[in-house]
Amino acid sequence: MLNCMIIDDEPAARAILQQYITDTPELKLVEICKNALEARTALKEQNIELLFLDINMPRLSGIDLLKSLKQPPKVILTTAYSEYALEGFELDVADYLLKPFSFERFLKAVDKVSAQLHSGKSESEEYITVKADGKLYRIHYDEIVLAESQGDYVVLHTTEKKITFYQTMKELEQQLPEHLFCRVHKSYIVSLRK
Repeated sequence: MLNCMIIDDEPAARAILQQYITDTPELKLVEICKNALEARTALKEQNIELLFLDINMPRLSGIDLLKSLKQPPKVILTTAYSEYALEGFELDVADYLLKPFSFERFLKAVDKVSAQLHSGKSESEEYITVKADGKLYRIHYDEIVLAESQGDYVVLHTTEKKITFYQTMKELEQQLPEHLFCRVHKSYIVSLRK
């Protein structure tokens, strides 16, 4: 059974999530918070394994809360704004529920979290997500040959193609696992497997 917390400033959204969690035997609702500041305190006092986190909240957004946590629990973002999807996945969220979502879609997200917890690793340990040409690309680590800096952009050389996107080498270096990639020059990161 997973200890859950709801963090959402909308009463209707909290009520729906509360009902969905109650109807899911493997979940136990421990806390309901109306904002991120309230949640920060509750997270220190409770053993929470899964957050249902709204993004757009007053004073402190869900994304800002997530960035402030040193070791966050698994997170399922619940929001009406699809434009935060990329940032959410960069922060290693388990799933992203776009409001309004069905009970079936809710269960799919919960199953994904359960699978990650039982396998002992998250999907994000196998790939990175980058935004280029107005699209999201999921690039598995074993496809990456090298990354090359070109000013404020990175050119990712994969086994199939080159993808150019806006990001610093330092940010990319932090996203890639050290045991698979090495920064051999200020402008190059290479795959140790390749």
